[in-house]
Amino acid sequence: MSHLTSGTASMQGANLSAVTEFILIGFSTFPHLQLMFFLLFLLMYLFTLLGNLLIMATIWSERSLHTPMYLFLCALSISEVFYTFTIIPRMLADLLSTDHSISFTACASQMFFSFMFGFTHSFLLTVMGYDRYVAICHPLRYNVLMSPRGCACLVAWSWVGGSVMGLVVTSAIFQLTFCGSNVIHHFVCHVLPLLKLVCGVNVPTVAMSVGLVCIMVLLGCCLLILLSYAFIVAAILRIPSAEGRHKAFSTCASHLTVVVVHYSFASVIYLKPKIPQSLEGDTLMGITYTVLTPFLSPIIFSLRNKELKNALKKTFLNKLYPEKM
Repeated sequence: MSHLTSGTASMQGANLSAVTEFILIGFSTFPHLQLMFFLLFLLMYLFTLLGNLLIMATIWSERSLHTPMYLFLCALSISEVFYTFTIIPRMLADLLSTDHSISFTACASQMFFSFMFGFTHSFLLTVMGYDRYVAICHPLRYNVLMSPRGCACLVAWSWVGGSVMGLVVTSAIFQLTFCGSNVIHHFVCHVLPLLKLVCGVNVPTVAMSVGLVCIMVLLGCCLLILLSYAFIVAAILRIPSAEGRHKAFSTCASHLTVVVVHYSFASVIYLKPKIPQSLEGDTLMGITYTVLTPFLSPIIFSLRNKELKNALKKTFLNKLYPEKM
């Protein structure tokens, strides 16, 4: 079952890729569970889309939420919708199909957009941490530091940063020479499974460089968030009343919870020990970051953010049950 276009012996030393398409076999070890996985992931995907669209619609329609914090949350929901759209529909199609091939160009595009939206998500979480730091530690300067133009620039630079990361990682991987097998031991075009299919003297250097760049950027974002919360905690502890401390911390609770979930699952992907891993293990770990994390995010923001939760009730329950409201 090889879709690999084989080259002649005289071309083996040439700097040409012999691969025209790849085979994704991430779920091949779960043949009897594929229908169950399809139904489960479809429901989670639809819930993720619905949750993020509800959040965006509520922020758009409720004037009281036209603040920097909710602008960033809206941008975060947009990046999450695009991220899941890049990966999950293709994954769902593979679960129902016997043809798991993906073209060389489609694989490169999937890697670019998944890294672009994934890192945009990380940058936006960092910006949201900075927003909470300014709101709690410098409330009198909040309107100046978080002006509409400043917020728009922070969102724009988050998207630019994500695009740069996607371009850097994708161009580094796909400029390598693919040789031998074209079977990707994953359900998505990810860096580590693809690196197992390349050959050349510069492969270890490229692999180390890509890994270091990704880890350094993620750790940099994580450290900035931790630094923001270190100042936030110090400021909250100086508030004399327990009610004031609770109110200040409640504005950060949903963001902090999403950060913990996001970086916990990201560390599983990028910081896992370099030991032999089964295909089943790689697949299940990939699902946590590509399906579970986006699924949990709108739930956390809806349930742990009181202002957003009340706005959701006001916006949508009023329309569904106007006589009861």
